Amino acid sequence: MLKELSKGRYLSTSGTGYKRQHWRPLLTLPSETKAFQGSAFQKYRHFSTADAGDTCDEGSERNDTISVTFVDKYGEDQLIQVPIGMSLLEAAHENDIELEGACEGSLACSTCHVIVMDMDYYNKLEDPTDEENDMLDLAFGLTESSRLGCQIVAKPELDGIRVAIPAATRNFAVDGFVPKPH
Repeated sequence: MLKELSKGRYLSTSGTGYKRQHWRPLLTLPSETKAFQGSAFQKYRHFSTADAGDTCDEGSERNDTISVTFVDKYGEDQLIQVPIGMSLLEAAHENDIELEGACEGSLACSTCHVIVMDMDYYNKLEDPTDEENDMLDLAFGLTESSRLGCQIVAKPELDGIRVAIPAATRNFAVDGFVPKPH
């Protein structure tokens, strides 16, 4: 099929068998980046989220990460660098920090509950959504500065934030919770 596409054709099936039809691309790319030019995998260097003037010199420092300190249930600090735009739950998992996240950040549990230790940082966060508040109501050890780690996204103004991981979580799927029928 790939061979046929590279020749400008494709095969479509009908009730009686195969029928050869011509294929026309919806978008024509410059010749150096044409699709199906001998390989199914092409590098499209023209597509980028970076600015054309956003170059990285050896002497320039780019501020792509923030410092986040996780305080575990034993009171021990672990300082990590978190890329801008990544949730604290993802960052914890990438750095082997014990923050559960049973629902994988889909706002269906409260196992990634963290406590923001400084109210100045807590006030820099966006207000929790109704869905997050509903899940926080189920969290173990809820405080005034409790948030879900999956909902705290790294941004420059959070550089230096400290969050505590509670000593326990409530994971109804693991803790033997059996839902009652309606």
